[in-house]
Amino acid sequence: MSEASNQLPEPFNIDGPLNTIGNTTARVDAVERVTGEAKYSRDIKLPGMLYARVLRSPHPHARIRRIDISAASSLPGVRAIITHETAPIVWGAGSVDGGRQYNDPTKEGTQQRRFIFNNPVRCVGDSVAAVAAVDRTVAEQALKLIKVDYEELPFVLEPEAALEPGAPLVWPEGNLCPDFRHNYEPMVSNLGDIDAGLAEADQIFEDRYETSFVHNAQMEPRCALAHWQGQKLTLYTPTQGISNCRHDTARDLGLEDHQVRVVCNFMGGGFGNKNQNQDADLVAATLSKAANAPVMLEYSRKEDWLGVHGRWPTVQYYKVGVKDDGMVTGIQMRGYSGMGPYRKNSGGISGMDAYACENRQRTIYPVYTNRTTSGNFRAPAEPHGFFAVESMMDDIAYKLGIDPVDFTLKNMNRPTEARPYTNFSLDECIALGRDQFDWATRRRVTPGSDEGPIKRGAGFSFMMFRAGVGTSSAIVRVDSNKMYTLFVGVTDIGPGAKTTMGMIAAEELGIPMSQLEVVAGDTDRCPYSVGESGSRTTIQTGYAVMQAAKDLNQQIAAKGMPSGNDVLIASATPVPTTDGKIRQCFGAHFVEVEVDTRTGTTKILKYTTVHESGRIINPQTAKDQIRGATLQGIGQALHENLLYDPASGQPLTTGYYRARHLTHLDVPEIEVTFIEVDDGYGPFGAKTAGEAGIILAPAAVANAVSNAIGKRMTSLPISRDKILQVLL
Repeated sequence: MSEASNQLPEPFNIDGPLNTIGNTTARVDAVERVTGEAKYSRDIKLPGMLYARVLRSPHPHARIRRIDISAASSLPGVRAIITHETAPIVWGAGSVDGGRQYNDPTKEGTQQRRFIFNNPVRCVGDSVAAVAAVDRTVAEQALKLIKVDYEELPFVLEPEAALEPGAPLVWPEGNLCPDFRHNYEPMVSNLGDIDAGLAEADQIFEDRYETSFVHNAQMEPRCALAHWQGQKLTLYTPTQGISNCRHDTARDLGLEDHQVRVVCNFMGGGFGNKNQNQDADLVAATLSKAANAPVMLEYSRKEDWLGVHGRWPTVQYYKVGVKDDGMVTGIQMRGYSGMGPYRKNSGGISGMDAYACENRQRTIYPVYTNRTTSGNFRAPAEPHGFFAVESMMDDIAYKLGIDPVDFTLKNMNRPTEARPYTNFSLDECIALGRDQFDWATRRRVTPGSDEGPIKRGAGFSFMMFRAGVGTSSAIVRVDSNKMYTLFVGVTDIGPGAKTTMGMIAAEELGIPMSQLEVVAGDTDRCPYSVGESGSRTTIQTGYAVMQAAKDLNQQIAAKGMPSGNDVLIASATPVPTTDGKIRQCFGAHFVEVEVDTRTGTTKILKYTTVHESGRIINPQTAKDQIRGATLQGIGQALHENLLYDPASGQPLTTGYYRARHLTHLDVPEIEVTFIEVDDGYGPFGAKTAGEAGIILAPAAVANAVSNAIGKRMTSLPISRDKILQVLL
């Protein structure tokens, strides 16, 4: 920010929309999407294009003694086959240690790198070989002709069991994942004195919570089309960040960034598992070079479930000290995150930091197992963490005879002189939601007190989540016809990023959207963008758009509009700060459920959400984001789980139907209300929206079920068998 921008006003409530921002606006590519004209990565066809398929391990853990590709290579129509022997390519974004050979020369000798083909294979679905052929049928036939001699190895599926003495080793160094500095230690954070905090308490409460592996389950399966022209690779791939994907792909293939072009004009969702580059990108590129032809690699739905990550399962143990008046004096948590055989992401478990207790201790063990790899899924560390800690606090509140909402208001984190916020609206979110939902009437003061087999109850949860500012880039151009073009490196994974960027530009330029074209999704045409993850696009790339538009307006004021074939061009790569203040969004969810104790079925009757996400750029899209995220959280709470056979290590519930994802019959009416505040940061005060809704749903639903049946539900998903089991 400039020096002048540090003179910021106090946050103020927004009173109505601006010229463009705050008005519901159709997506700039809506017609192309609904008419079928939009070309997704899988729709791209190039002359001479081959089709690729991947051979995957049928074993949870095995050493490959030998791969015989002779019969497959002789099949007419097969153009290339690659294995770990012929394509020893590190997938740098696939594991913590995978990229270490590139960015830490002191760690050249470390192991645990993830390759596009691994030996040993460490889970069912691990890639073994890939074939490129003239069509899909030939590629499938070739896979069946590849002979693999496996030496089966012992396996372990559960994170706690993986740390026990004598457990099968996923890696020779042990099953505790190393951190980003290659230290084999749990993630530990301490605040205050946990022993003193627990000693100060009048009562101590302890419990164990667990959450399941939940797949991101985007509608568009993984695919990648690679095409080489000399030493230049063009990659058509559904990615959440074209700039990041280009850099990662270039690094892994030993190229410079300018030698890779990534194109993603349309995609069908990602929710975190299409960040960075993917092994599919590297496999397609390697096959394309070997075959000297464009190669399209497609995953089946089952492959997508096993070969692409989902939210890590957890086990969490809590010890909480509380005074008789409800004041929390100490929170201690020991957690285990199942990362699968490769640590692609952190394994974090959040939620404790939402409480103001000055004595907190969190210890998290990220653990290797022989399940499919875990990774980021919308608000990566939050839904499972908030579920456990807010379930724990809800349980304590009822045991103390305190309304859980009042318990939260007493204990939630608030701004202090040492921790200033750009603004704080959590009290307002909770109060508004409490009234809209009619909390006092719907909740059962005595859980499980309804007579008869059909019981109702209400649950509540709250959250605060990052909305920080940061660097991204944008370019804006105007020609003599007063037509403006915005170049941004965004892709649209659902929230309407291209439209949002256009709205911000139009507002700052003072023009209608009809006078603006948005060019996005192509690294050869667009500047750097931070990528569609972490709810950063609107805040970071949007702020760059705003600054580029300001620059262009200044040029126009100084030079006038261009004439003839001239154009004016402005660019911006700002480095904003929040002046040392914490910037977060806030929310509260209230839900009423009905549980049939004879069958264990749960039905959601009413769902009320209140969010403060700064200024809302596009109201309908923002509401849909909260609804969609909430539905994903409901699915995590009640249904979804990738189950494994403990005897064989085989996954049992791959795909939408078996994992029991929500259908239209499961979807309740979700009421969304925004409290709009401009804290003076970000583009027009915009904050995080996309990830916020999912954080609260598992806790709110679980608390409602417990309020209805009078039994605390400590394991997700809260399936029918678990409800019936606790009622026995």
